[in-house]
Amino acid sequence: MKAAWWTLGALLMGWAAALFLAPEALSPFCAFICHQRPERSFHLGSVQMPVCARCTGLYVGAALALPLATVIGSGLASDRARKVFLIAALPTALSWTLEFAGIAAFSNVARFIAAVPLGLVAAWLVLGALRD
Repeated sequence: MKAAWWTLGALLMGWAAALFLAPEALSPFCAFICHQRPERSFHLGSVQMPVCARCTGLYVGAALALPLATVIGSGLASDRARKVFLIAALPTALSWTLEFAGIAAFSNVARFIAAVPLGLVAAWLVLGALRD
């Protein structure tokens, strides 16, 4: 397997782990990639996670892509990859849209769960493209 494949996989897993292991150290950097609203973020004890629950779900999902890509690989044609990506994006898109429109409010756990498939599939497709 290519070095880029393993490097990206290690970075995905390392980033997700770092969010939990060093939240205070990452918080200033993560301000550039996430709104970091306290009510929309998980807290580890009294320490706020450096990204919101939705972003945490995206990064945890992306980290899960390495084991998935190792077992399943890729093998998706581009039209099928787009369909799989759109299906994985539906929970995040739907929850975000409903919240933005003021129709529904979701818990941080629900935001996290909705984002995991999108992070997982996006990273899996990138890893698959690197592998091929």
